[in-house]
Amino acid sequence: MGEHGQVVRSGTAARRAGLPWSWFGLVPFFGYVSVFFLLPTAVIAYSAFRVRGEGGTSTFGGANMSAALSGAYLDALWNSATMSLVCAVIAAVLGVVLAYAVATSRGGVLPRLVSTSAAVLANFGGLPLAFLFVAAIGNAGVLTVFVQERLGLSLRDDLGLDLYSRGGVQFVYLYFLIPLMVLVITPALEGLRPEWREAADGLGARGWQYWRHVAGPALLPHFLGSIALLFCTAFSSYATAEALTNGTLAITPLRIDGALSGNVLAGQENLGAALALSMIVVVVPLTLLYQLMQRRSSRWLQ
Repeated sequence: MGEHGQVVRSGTAARRAGLPWSWFGLVPFFGYVSVFFLLPTAVIAYSAFRVRGEGGTSTFGGANMSAALSGAYLDALWNSATMSLVCAVIAAVLGVVLAYAVATSRGGVLPRLVSTSAAVLANFGGLPLAFLFVAAIGNAGVLTVFVQERLGLSLRDDLGLDLYSRGGVQFVYLYFLIPLMVLVITPALEGLRPEWREAADGLGARGWQYWRHVAGPALLPHFLGSIALLFCTAFSSYATAEALTNGTLAITPLRIDGALSGNVLAGQENLGAALALSMIVVVVPLTLLYQLMQRRSSRWLQ
């Protein structure tokens, strides 16, 4: 008994001695997070509260944040939030329908094709995406000309599809948000256990009752977390909106571009940092919410 206790103690001591080495593999990760997230965030927060005073001296104050949260800049933040919310909800609904069709498909080709396409399209954005839509449904796009000549309809005047407006930008955002939703919600749909449906059928539950009382509550945290993820993606998108509207769309990322380009008032050189900080304040809680919802749904969907 004494020898056994000594072996256990020596093994425990060895594990304790080797514990720091088990964290050595995380050093690159923490270094990456520190250099590309924590340090830039600290610099942005520092710059956001630096105000140039008289004589060129710099002091700390809230003038930049006050300017960023008032007037046209507040309107831009509100426009960014509402645009992102609309895009996120629409993409979430359409994406979950498409993902459900894939998850319940019996064929092996369709799921692989949709998953591969979603992985590619979810990362397709910026100037190439803007050029794609301009070439397709722009003022002289292929589809625009075809509909005009063949059907006598104008996509802009008759169907209300103005690619260079706020609605047009939202329409383009769905191109990469829907595939992103498919990627994040498909594992959750595949995690619904067949026994749950069989048990519900055995108890006489109808299809809508199964989704209302069983599958729906199990998927709801993952679905809400996915909406938060889509919102953050749309909220931070910049290049596509800038290319389509030539920077005239009133959203916060384009306002930051204007501030970095020197399009600010004298003494407000750090206004761009204040605008960026306002975006961080919005995005970080939603990112944490996404992680929380993912963890909560993983209790059931494994």
